[in-house]
Amino acid sequence: MTIPIANIDLFKQKALHWAAGFDVACYLDSNNFTDTYSNYNLVIAAGVKQELNASAGTAFAQLEQFRNDHPGWLLGFFTYDLKNEVEQLSSKNADGLQFPDLYFFAPEHLITIRDNELTILSDDTAGILSAIEQQVVPDISPIAAIRLQSRLSQADYISSVNNIKQHIIRGDIYVSNFCQEFYATDTNIDAVHVFSRLNELSPTPFSCFFKHYQQYALCASPERFLAKRGTKLISQPIKGTAKRQADAGQDNIVKHQLKTNQKELQENVMIVDLVRNDLTHSAKPGSVKTEELFGIYSFNQVHQMISTVVCELRDDISPVQAIKNTFPMGSMTGAPKISAMQLMEKYERSKRGLYSGAIGYFNPDGDFDFNVVIRSLLYNAGNKYLSFHAGSAITYDADAEKEYEECLIKAEAVFKVLGTFP
Repeated sequence: MTIPIANIDLFKQKALHWAAGFDVACYLDSNNFTDTYSNYNLVIAAGVKQELNASAGTAFAQLEQFRNDHPGWLLGFFTYDLKNEVEQLSSKNADGLQFPDLYFFAPEHLITIRDNELTILSDDTAGILSAIEQQVVPDISPIAAIRLQSRLSQADYISSVNNIKQHIIRGDIYVSNFCQEFYATDTNIDAVHVFSRLNELSPTPFSCFFKHYQQYALCASPERFLAKRGTKLISQPIKGTAKRQADAGQDNIVKHQLKTNQKELQENVMIVDLVRNDLTHSAKPGSVKTEELFGIYSFNQVHQMISTVVCELRDDISPVQAIKNTFPMGSMTGAPKISAMQLMEKYERSKRGLYSGAIGYFNPDGDFDFNVVIRSLLYNAGNKYLSFHAGSAITYDADAEKEYEECLIKAEAVFKVLGTFP
């Protein structure tokens, strides 16, 4: 059923609260950002018809079969630690969240909004509309402050960055994404409330609320990992960040400085080259191209440098294979990819898990769209563990103190939501 909507913002808030009442739910919100490859304003999936939990080893093969068995809508996530299946790697760092390595579900109820029209796929459309309409949306008020601890002190972080730079000098790697975790234990949060606050403060094109029983991803991601539109694959890596300024004139200066910053340009082009190489494993010969290089896009908290790389998908490569061929995303690994991932396991203090993984959907048309899980709070309500990671690209020219500051800039919206600062 397709229905026009009078007040989309109110509907979205009510629909989020409705979906969160199910054991499993996925809420994907573009927050009215549009680009050439935008498909839906909103996708909500709630309830489970069938589901797949898989561990690294045979996860992609299991997903391939699950997709063949369920060619309609599937929603779910890939964690970063599927790298251990794609390459001969391992993850031994601490993990307080315990997300499955891969999870997808065929939903009982599916809601989309496109061009201000609501579409519902369900056996109980009238009941869903009534249940959503009856939802009471509380004010998005500040929450009680939650104190986050850091796995790395600033001194430890700076020391690690300088050690990573020595690997670059020796030629072990060219660039790496080094991440640190902020966390809280014995913590109770209202996940819907926290997500609503985060989405209000930092609306982004790939915002997501994902509930997997007692585990939650509250995501304010600006980055697309990989999408498929017809026979075209699209990847839009982000490398290059500058903090927004309150004064418009100063903000424009900062934006221009980002566009001309040689370190940021170097980081971005390195990852673009890596993404181009990843796409060749799925592309028709000669079809890989960079549609946009060094684009500057502005969000509430930051300016970002985003490039767009595309290709034509080979006829013998399935959508699941195309994702596996590019996973994990280059913007979160570094180059060369395997060496960078191995080193980060050594220098990082916690398992990334869903952070720097991807959340998204496969639709009945055969298309898909997945974000990069960054700028995200991850929460396990069962053990009351709350986690947030932030990272930055380390190159030969990296200044360790500035890289630490960049992590805090990326974390600013989350810190504001939680009412705490490191």
